[in-house]
Amino acid sequence: MIPLNKIAYNHLKELIKKNKLSYNETYSETKLARELGISRTPLRDAVHRLAQEGYIDIIPNKGFMLHQITEKDINETFELRSALEIYCTLQICKEFKTKKAQDLFKSLRTDMEDMFKILNTSKSIEEFCEYDFKFHVKMINYLDNDQFSSIFSSLMYKMRTLAILSLSHEGRMEDTYNEHLEILNAMEKGDLAHIYEITLIHMEVPKGINLNDL
Repeated sequence: MIPLNKIAYNHLKELIKKNKLSYNETYSETKLARELGISRTPLRDAVHRLAQEGYIDIIPNKGFMLHQITEKDINETFELRSALEIYCTLQICKEFKTKKAQDLFKSLRTDMEDMFKILNTSKSIEEFCEYDFKFHVKMINYLDNDQFSSIFSSLMYKMRTLAILSLSHEGRMEDTYNEHLEILNAMEKGDLAHIYEITLIHMEVPKGINLNDL
């Protein structure tokens, strides 16, 4: 049986992802709990979890609102991503000849093929974004570092929101594909001399786009 707080969390998260909630409205925990047919306690647990993950902002004694992305969000998100992903790509480069790394490269190549198909067919930002983050999650998880994976997962909502905004710019989807390809090529070659700069560029370019949009 699924815990009530998990049901509430999944319900609210789905509403947010499907744009069913408005940025200009304050939502009542009591009302939402009543609509779901549960008490406020599991609903409140779900709300606090979503706030920690950056989906919403809690308004004391009133409820919650959808979180509006700020300049601070953009800077902090990309700074954390850069720190994590640059370290991961460096470590992968050091192990590029191992079976573990070779298996990763094979999996990433498959993701790249799927991204290429989307680029040349539907050009769906949502679909492209799915494979975009599969690529990054696999690199993060390669190290088997639970803390790294947890931090990256906690950033997912903000990362996806920012990615969708930057990918909506003309040519950015193609550039993202090419940047991924450069990262993968460098890792496959064990190119320690250039992987830092290549990975950093992939962080700095969309960061600049997001900041300009803001």
